[in-house]
Formats: sequence, C-alpha cells, structure tokens
Amino acid sequence: MADLLQTGSDWLADQLKTHASRPVVYRRGADEATVQATVGRTLLKLDDGYGGVRMEWTDRDFLIHAAELVLGGSPALPERGDLIREMQGTKTFIYEVMAPGKEPPWRWSDVFRKVLRIHTKQVGIE
Repeated sequence: MADLLQTGSDWLADQLKTHASRPVVYRRGADEATVQATVGRTLLKLDDGYGGVRMEWTDRDFLIHAAELVLGGSPALPERGDLIREMQGTKTFIYEVMAPGKEPPWRWSDVFRKVLRIHTKQVGIE
C-alpha cells in the first residue's frame, strides 16, 4: 500500500518544479549541472554570542530535487563554497552556498528527503 503522505509530498515537490522553478547552474570547481530550482528565503535564528538570539534572512535559497544534483557523474550534496548561477534577463547573479554563523548551508526541505533547501549569499553579478 502506498504511503499517502509521501505521495502527496512528492506530488507537491513535482508541481513546484514544474510550475514555480527556473533553470540555474550549480557549480563545484570544474563540475557543473543545470538544474531546476524554486527560489525562496529562510529566516534563521542565530546565537548572538551574548546568550540571546538574532534573526537573519538568507539572501536566497534554492530548492532543488536531490536526484538532479549530479556533479562529475555522481550524486552530490551541497557544500559550503559551491556556486549557483542564476540568469535574470541579461544579467547572471552568482550565489555562494553558505549560511551565517554555525548554521548548515543546506537542509532537507521535506521529510522524505526529495528536495534540498540550499542557503546562499549573493557574491557577484555578471
């Protein structure tokens, strides 16, 4: 019997990819892959170093199906320092995979580990 929650989650992830995504180029060193990404942001709660919490938005999050992230012929998970290039009109925006503080640079976006939520910071425009 099929897991209805997973079936629904997969359907929603596929709908986002089909109707609310754009192609981006994911690059690590000389390896790159063109993948479909849904764009978002995340509000992170960070330790302020004084026993409190400060809130900070990521510049841009990219939601990518994990199965699409293949670099050098092998499935890959995001790493700090990887680059994502996003075309908008005649400009290419360059984002580096990172998150502020000690936060991880990516998380699973769903409980079934189909979609990666990759945190980035804009580092350039071409």
